[in-house]
Parts: sequence; C-alpha cells; structure tokens
Amino acid sequence: MNTDLLDVTFAALADPTRRAILTRLAAGEATVTELAAPFVMTQPAVSKHLKVLERAGLISRGRDAQRRPCRLEARPLKAATDWLENYRSYWEESFQRLDTLLDELKTTERTASNRRSGGQG
Repeated sequence: MNTDLLDVTFAALADPTRRAILTRLAAGEATVTELAAPFVMTQPAVSKHLKVLERAGLISRGRDAQRRPCRLEARPLKAATDWLENYRSYWEESFQRLDTLLDELKTTERTASNRRSGGQG
C-alpha cells in the first residue's frame, strides 16, 4: 500500500470541515459556492480546503459550461479503509481473547463460590 497516498489521505481527513465537504459530496456533485454555504467561512477559505482534498485525490473538479462542480473520488478512501481493516482484525482478535479470559474467570469464580458455600461445582 502506498504510504504517501495514505499520509495525504489521512492529513486531508484530519480536518472536520474537509470531512463535512466529503459528506456533502457523497450526496452528489456541488460547486464551491454550494459547498461554502453551510460554513461560517469565506469562499476562499473553502477553496483552500478543496485544494487539499483535490491534492489528496479525494475530489475532482469538472467543467460544466460556467460551473466547476466538485465530485467525490472514493479510491483514496478505499485505500485508507483497507489499511484500517488490518487493525479492526487485530482488535476483534484481542476482544475475543478477552471474552475467553472473562468466561474462564467467571467459571473459576463460580466454582470457588460453590465450594465456599458447600455446593457442588
């Protein structure tokens, strides 16, 4: 997996404004003006965020007559998801080991409790 692509992708995703822009673009293409509307920032500030997203390959800009709509590009997100998947597997295995250990401790505690109370274990 290309670590440079991952670095740029995660850096772009680190900002909540850029994540909100990607969320909006997941619903369909939009112009800079449309993307800037929900934010309390200038259009040039939104344009800077769009440049970061574009450099990361997360969006592309087309040309439709006078409009320059932005579109979501999901390939870098897939690469990031694939990378994160390795860690999801690690945590699932860790939690499974913890569940097994807790079950063993419960069984041991029940057995000890039954012995203390004179019951059969």
